[in-house]
Formats: sequence, C-alpha cells, structure tokens
Amino acid sequence: LMGDAPPCSKPLRSCAVERFLHSFQQPASLKLLGTRGLASLKPLRPYTFHITLALYWPMLLYADTQIQTLTQQHALGLLTFAFLFVATRFSPRTERRQVWLMVGIATGVELFLSLVWGLYQYRWGNVPLFVPPGHGLLYLFALRATRTPLMIDRGRTVKHVALACATLWAVGGLTVAPLFLGWVDVFGAIFLPIFVVLMRRPRALVYAASFFIAVELELVGTGFGNWAWAAAAPVIDLPAGNPPSVIAGGYCVLDAVVSKAASFLPAGLLLARWLSTRLHLGWLKE
Repeated sequence: LMGDAPPCSKPLRSCAVERFLHSFQQPASLKLLGTRGLASLKPLRPYTFHITLALYWPMLLYADTQIQTLTQQHALGLLTFAFLFVATRFSPRTERRQVWLMVGIATGVELFLSLVWGLYQYRWGNVPLFVPPGHGLLYLFALRATRTPLMIDRGRTVKHVALACATLWAVGGLTVAPLFLGWVDVFGAIFLPIFVVLMRRPRALVYAASFFIAVELELVGTGFGNWAWAAAAPVIDLPAGNPPSVIAGGYCVLDAVVSKAASFLPAGLLLARWLSTRLHLGWLKE
C-alpha cells in the first residue's frame, strides 16, 4: 500500500534511514481521498456558524442537566458569553449592535416571563446566565442565515416550509394532542397568525431562520428538562403544550422588536452625543 521506495545509491545505513522515512509518506491514493474530502466540505463553509450553533445547543443544555451547583451553571453562562463575543467579531458593526441589543432586551423579557408571569420555569428556579447570550446567538444565527446560499437561492421555499411546519404543529396541538397526549395547546396556536403576518414582512427570511433554530432549542430544552412550560398560561388561563406549538413565533416577535429598536440607535447615539457636548460646553462656561 505504501509503495516501494526509490532505489538508493548511498551507503547502506543512509539508504535504510531514507526507506524508513519514506514508509511514513502518504500514498497518492490517500492524498487524493483527503483532497476530495476537503472539496466535499467546501459547500458547507457558509454554514459553519449555523452548524456549530446547532451542535452547541444540545451539548450546553445536556451539560446544564448534569451540573450540581449554580457556580457550574454560571461557568456555562460565561462560556456562552465568550462564544457570542467571538462570533460577533466576524460581524459588521451594525449587526453586532443588534445582537448585543437583543441580549439586553431578552434579559428583561426572560425575567418578566419566567419569574414574574410564570409562563415557564427553569429547573433551578432562576434565569440561567447562558440564556441572555443564547438569545443573542439565536438572533445572530437568523441574521447570518439570510446571507447563505440556501436562503439566497431557495428563500421562498424555506419560508413555505416554515409556514407549513408552524401550521401543522398548531393544528396538531389542537386536534391530535388532546387524543394522544391528553392536553390541548391553545396558547401555542395563538402565535400562528402572528407568525403568518411576520412571514409577509421584508425580513421574512430572518423570521424563518429564527423559527427553525428556536424549534430545535425548545424541543431540546424541554426534552432534557432544562425548563418546563406551565400547563396553562397564568392569568389568561390558556392551556399550553410543553413547549407550546408555535412558540418559535414568539422568538420572531422579539426579533422584530429588536430590529425596530436598533433603527433608533443611531438617532439615540447622536442625541446622547449632542447632550454630552452641550453639558460639556455649559460646564466650561461656568
């Protein structure tokens, strides 16, 4: 398999050394196989971040189920913050601002929905430190997905698939789930019309990508027991699944809020700079 070494006219000892070193060289067939393997992976290069994140979620959430202390959970949070920080280094400045704005807004939303409203509860009764940067990673996933060949070439098909999946899940939660699972999912179904409206907006591809990654996150998180949704939404008393069927539409609503808020950032920064300048001039006059 390794091939014969070329004839050697040098002294016997030198010839033996050269033959020994030659035995470690890869044959042409293996080199060709490696080249073809790298070439076959080249089409996946635009999806490197998406594949990495899709694999990161199950590993992170499984690790969260195995920890014994909050300090260990905080370590997972710091790791996720580091992941987000590194990932955003490859983004334009405007995209980075949107992602970190998402982290801030999502933190407040999580605190309200989990600790105040009680829609769902994390297994430690808190909001884990990895949740805020997790929302940032979700949003970054969706933003970058719009620039992938799949979305550019087949974006319309992806939107239709997302709508079909959301519709089937919502209808199943109202019809099939009561028969076979013993519960009905009304709360999740109310997000379907919201999702349909969002999918008619110019940023529909962002919402479609957000839908798919949020579905993975919710199924894995509830499946592992990292969090659990209330059987009925408090106050409004609507029965819900675990997870609710089109709750990924809720993630899309959050995406839309962040996008709108980000549009005010430049004006807000200019206003803050103007106020700072006026205050500074006033201080100098005094």
